[in-house]
Amino acid sequence: MASKLPYLTSPGTIETALKRVKAAATPPTFNNDFVHAVLQIKGGTGKTVAPFFKKLGLVSDAGVPTALYQKLRNPSTAGGALAQATKHAYKPLFDVNEYAHKLSDKDLKGLILQVTGLEEGNRTSDLIYQTFSKLKRASLFDTAVTADAPSAPDEKKGPSNFNSGQEKPLRELRIGYTINLNLPATANIEVFDAIFQSLRKNLLTDE
Repeated sequence: MASKLPYLTSPGTIETALKRVKAAATPPTFNNDFVHAVLQIKGGTGKTVAPFFKKLGLVSDAGVPTALYQKLRNPSTAGGALAQATKHAYKPLFDVNEYAHKLSDKDLKGLILQVTGLEEGNRTSDLIYQTFSKLKRASLFDTAVTADAPSAPDEKKGPSNFNSGQEKPLRELRIGYTINLNLPATANIEVFDAIFQSLRKNLLTDE
């Protein structure tokens, strides 16, 4: 079954749009007004940009920029994000050949004709080829776009009190006590000797 593939009637527009999107602030809604006023792409050409961004998965059906759009604006993830967007928009090509972006010009054109069912020399197939080629030149297909990795724990803070998997060493516990003696009134020294010997034997030991 023939598949439809997205394209721009002026393929070079995608290069201009991508460059200006990276420079402009992210809008609450990516629509024709934003394309005309901020991206400065006017006329009929400008009207094709927002629908094309939706097909790339950079903008939702409601016109709201997606997480992929945000990654496109980050220089460190832009190439990978655009590669992911290209695979999304041209899924029928990648379903047939997962390395569609690596094909020669001749083989790519042949793959487009195979997927779309269009005849050789058709204007639409040529526009699909040109648009896809513009996208793949700005994409980094070997760069994966991943979620932000969680930050590593701060070693200075030490292990967590809960679920750390390590037991904290117990501190040595020392207890002091005071003994008050009420000695009997006696002049017999043996009485006192007996009392202190009993204390030494029963209390003042390390056992």
